[in-house]
Amino acid sequence: MRFSPALWLLALPLLSAQTSLDRMDNPPAKKQQVTLKRGKERVDVLVDGKLFTAYIYPDASVLKKGALFPILTATGNPITRGWPMEPRPGERVDHPHHVGMWFNYGDVNGHDFWNNSNDIDPSHKSPMGTIVTTNIARLNEVGNRAELTVEADWRGKDGKTMLRETTLFTFEADGATRRIDRQTTLTALDQDVTFKDNKEGMIAVRVARQLEHPSTKPEVFTDASGKATPVAALNNEGVTGKYLSAKGVEGDAVWGTRAPWVELTGTLPGNEAVSVTLFDHPKNVGYPTYWHARGYGLFAANPMAPSVFSNGKEAAMDYVLKAGKSLTFRHRLLIEPGTATAQQLNKEAERFGK
Repeated sequence: MRFSPALWLLALPLLSAQTSLDRMDNPPAKKQQVTLKRGKERVDVLVDGKLFTAYIYPDASVLKKGALFPILTATGNPITRGWPMEPRPGERVDHPHHVGMWFNYGDVNGHDFWNNSNDIDPSHKSPMGTIVTTNIARLNEVGNRAELTVEADWRGKDGKTMLRETTLFTFEADGATRRIDRQTTLTALDQDVTFKDNKEGMIAVRVARQLEHPSTKPEVFTDASGKATPVAALNNEGVTGKYLSAKGVEGDAVWGTRAPWVELTGTLPGNEAVSVTLFDHPKNVGYPTYWHARGYGLFAANPMAPSVFSNGKEAAMDYVLKAGKSLTFRHRLLIEPGTATAQQLNKEAERFGK
């Protein structure tokens, strides 16, 4: 059927009106702005002026390493535990060295960088290491992404630096989705540095109470030196967390298994369903990483301890970083509403790997 030019002209106002209605029903998505704001011993990461996270590096008398704390969803709910920095009612008060999201290791030239805190028991056998932020080297903001580069020294008991760290954080806001990429390069200085096969490591998040696995009994966990830490059983009301690995392993069974990613799902206050996924990178040593993920709220990936996690079935790694050489680790933390499918997370892992 053919229309005359006159009919087309009559139809134009109707088409224009419909187009205007479409624009009103589907307004263009607002572009988000990720900005960085320096403060005293912290750099805040803001999305449209609201806090997303902060890189904090207080004096070592407060915290023995730099960390991202807190980490919030797009609605403002924390996915990280508050204690010991900002305690909240009903939280566990174990493992005071578990703060926000951090990166360190339990045996570096015999020094324990993982367990160090102001509450360390004098009976702890290993000398403690401290990671001191020395420089906020670069801040860069481009639309919905921002980059923060920090420098730090890994210092032994004698105060001497054994590793120099340069970390690039990339923060991204995509609607209600948030991403944190951490690229950490460690450089050995004037001596070889050995990362002994040790379960205490390496990239980690201590999650909010709601994202823990429900538990009906107290538990006891030991560190590499055999020091026991009791973890009490608490009221499970509102505790909804569940791990799922890329290999299909669920719950507490994720601990000690390898996978390129693990997703943690749960429901935060206000009935906010959330998915928190940590990704390993194909270029990382030991890929795919072992998972040091515990139901009580420790969500960690550690590629450096195959012997420990396999109960001796794999040989110890005991990775040696030669003097003057560098080693880089890349990880991504993805926070999004609801529950992501394995297919979606595999695509995200593929994008991250590129």
